[in-house]
Amino acid sequence: MADSETPATHVALQPSTAASVPAITTAITDAGARLSEPGDADALVWVDPYDPDGLRRTLADAPGVRWVQLPFAGIENFVDVLDPERFWTCGKGVYADPVAELALGLGVAGLRGIGHYARQDHWSEQRGVNLLGGRITLVGGGGITESFLRLIRGWDCRVTVVRRQSAAMDGVDRVLGPDRLHESLDGADLVVLALALTPETDGLIGAAELEIMSSHSWIVNVARGRHIVTDDLVAALESGSIGGAGLDVTEPEPLPADHALWHLPNCIITPHVGNTREMAVPLLARRVGENVRRFIAGEELIGPIDLEAGY
Repeated sequence: MADSETPATHVALQPSTAASVPAITTAITDAGARLSEPGDADALVWVDPYDPDGLRRTLADAPGVRWVQLPFAGIENFVDVLDPERFWTCGKGVYADPVAELALGLGVAGLRGIGHYARQDHWSEQRGVNLLGGRITLVGGGGITESFLRLIRGWDCRVTVVRRQSAAMDGVDRVLGPDRLHESLDGADLVVLALALTPETDGLIGAAELEIMSSHSWIVNVARGRHIVTDDLVAALESGSIGGAGLDVTEPEPLPADHALWHLPNCIITPHVGNTREMAVPLLARRVGENVRRFIAGEELIGPIDLEAGY
């Protein structure tokens, strides 16, 4: 906490309606900062994930802002606003636990046939594949993957992670580079997409990748809808070339009511609820408070954005 001899650190919480979120305002002040208007601020906490133009306008009138905190792990909406003059952080890892929980739920529901059973109006035939002892491929090596690995500890799964960094990970049998994505898909019972959306990962999973997957395997996407080529996924689901898909994100999003994905029996869709607002606000407040404390103390901030990599 800043004492009387130390100039106070001023943090703006924007858009202005965000100031009505008690958990975040309290986190900022409890960390030792004073809430201020952007023009007087040293740092800016921006909580609207869909308004890059608003952020750009705010920063134009806030020359003293040296650090900007964004709300989501995905920053694709803000790539054109990022600048090297300021330090940028995002919500990397903030929502990892609830998103990983949903990813596992969608995967188990798909493989065990729960989506199929839920659509029935009679006592139907048995179906299902165990994830226990199964083969899992996780595409992305960030916080969601780390949380997912903790959840399946003791499940005796053979796990492959596809990521840019080749360093070994606890609980992972193989870590492969992006150039070996096809190898990772071959034989997997469950494929989970949990990576950032960048130009390199846009359309990452298309017809060629889906063709490699086993006829019983499920793909779960809790990252961004544009990672999967939607038309190719529909074709794979209709033909039965893969077992199914669990989608918390889609392209387009929201998914139109008449879209084919809604009507496919081997597709489970949730409306981007990997973390609901009720789940998200306390988690974001905790991250904001910790980063404000670190900013005041001159310590390394959590969730730095790599401007070159775009995430």
